[in-house]
Amino acid sequence: MAKANIQELLDNGVHFGHLTRKWNPNMAPYIYTERNGVHIIDLYKTAAKIEEASLALQKIANSGRKILFVATKKQAKDIVSEKAAAVNMPFITERWPGGMLTNFITIRKAVKKMTSIDRMKQDGSFDALSKREKLQINRQREKLDKNLGSIVDMTRLPGAIFVVDVKKEHIAIAEAQKLNIPIFAMVDTNSDPRPVDFVIPSNDDASKSIEKVLSFITEGIAEGLSDRKAEKEKAKPAEKAAEKTAEEPAAKEAVKKAAKPAKKEVVKEVEVVKEATPVVETTTETTVEKK
Repeated sequence: MAKANIQELLDNGVHFGHLTRKWNPNMAPYIYTERNGVHIIDLYKTAAKIEEASLALQKIANSGRKILFVATKKQAKDIVSEKAAAVNMPFITERWPGGMLTNFITIRKAVKKMTSIDRMKQDGSFDALSKREKLQINRQREKLDKNLGSIVDMTRLPGAIFVVDVKKEHIAIAEAQKLNIPIFAMVDTNSDPRPVDFVIPSNDDASKSIEKVLSFITEGIAEGLSDRKAEKEKAKPAEKAAEKTAEEPAAKEAVKKAAKPAKKEVVKEVEVVKEATPVVETTTETTVEKK
């Protein structure tokens, strides 16, 4: 499991909160002190929460479920897309599409539309269209790819969402709450941690802070995926042995069935001989009488 290093968190400015006048009182348990009008986050609590969240996400990844990363703020976009892609997880870094979770069926239809356009280009039907139609379809494809291209592989609702800045991503938080999807988030001192299931008190504005926290988190996810792969490899010999055991009775039964018709044929031959015998005897008697 990924273990957060206090010194690394300190060096990357994870402890810097917002101005004291902008604070949310619900974040009080995670605040260590105030310095020059700025709240300082307790990094020991941050480290403990990172490890707790990392372990939970490791289990979700090990179960085969997807974890959706959400971060549309400028300083987090590139970091989140890179880290999420590294562990093969979906992410949203552009505008959050309304109903992304609560109206997932419609979102999936839009994703399928994108794949159908790709299919048209492959089978040659795209070439038969007019220039105007091609232009319209290409624009549609680009728009869909920009907003939904990163969730193509998410065929069902995610097992959890990970959010950077709960104030900015409040719509995503609300949708996840409605569907009882576990919420993991980096929560700064100006945000309300109550809707979040796994709070990571941290600076969600500085890119270095975001990158450091996500490094610990994705390390845990990668470990979960690795364990899942290892479990599958171990299960393969057992599955093959079970298949072989199941095949043996079936093979024996097949041999029995194949042997049964042969017996019947022998019986029929005997019956034919028995039936033919009286005919021969009758013929002999007739010959004697004539003589």
